[in-house]
Amino acid sequence: MGKLQRGAHIVWDWNGTLLHDIHAVIESTNASFAEIGLDPITLERYRDLYCVPVPLFYERLMGRLPTDAEWEVMDAVFHKHYWARAEACGLADGAAELLAERRAAGRTQSLLSLAPHEHLVPIVRRHGIEEHFVRIDGRMDASHAGKAERMVRHLAALEGVAAAERVVVIGDAVDDAVAAAHVGAQAVLYTGGSHSRASLEAVGVQVPVVDSLAEAVEVAERLAA
Repeated sequence: MGKLQRGAHIVWDWNGTLLHDIHAVIESTNASFAEIGLDPITLERYRDLYCVPVPLFYERLMGRLPTDAEWEVMDAVFHKHYWARAEACGLADGAAELLAERRAAGRTQSLLSLAPHEHLVPIVRRHGIEEHFVRIDGRMDASHAGKAERMVRHLAALEGVAAAERVVVIGDAVDDAVAAAHVGAQAVLYTGGSHSRASLEAVGVQVPVVDSLAEAVEVAERLAA
């Protein structure tokens, strides 16, 4: 692919980071809870309890891990409600402009999401930002494990774009920081999505926590300098 690009290579998360969908997630979660007999959850409690892999989130709510059969139902019901609402979700404030500015400046960026690939690519395309990414990877299997091993494969497919130490993952979940550390990259965590600031800060002082994507990009460039 030629020489390494200058500056940070940012691996963006989608849900809760570039896509501002937390309210759709809460509505879908509560709609699915109603179908399976769980009490509704507030935004605040969701953001304190949410974690990846998602079955562990349900364990925190139910006091036990769901069985495989229960999980299949829970997952299917949630996604039925979520994808009915996702089309109405907009990008996070300034996201489109940030992506365009970085691309125009010769910076590289890619997208790695746990959203199903067949849903991810069309919605990214509909938001008019597909061209800003050198690669887009969504979930291609039924596993709801976190991003760590997916990040290995994602960066391997980007060979020549950036060395791991120049890669910065920007996401809204503790799992994004875990995946970054797994490949020797750095992370910046954003408070606009699935986790509260307190749960993000619990990751440790070495992972910056920010309240806007513009600040996330500024911090990412400093980390990779």
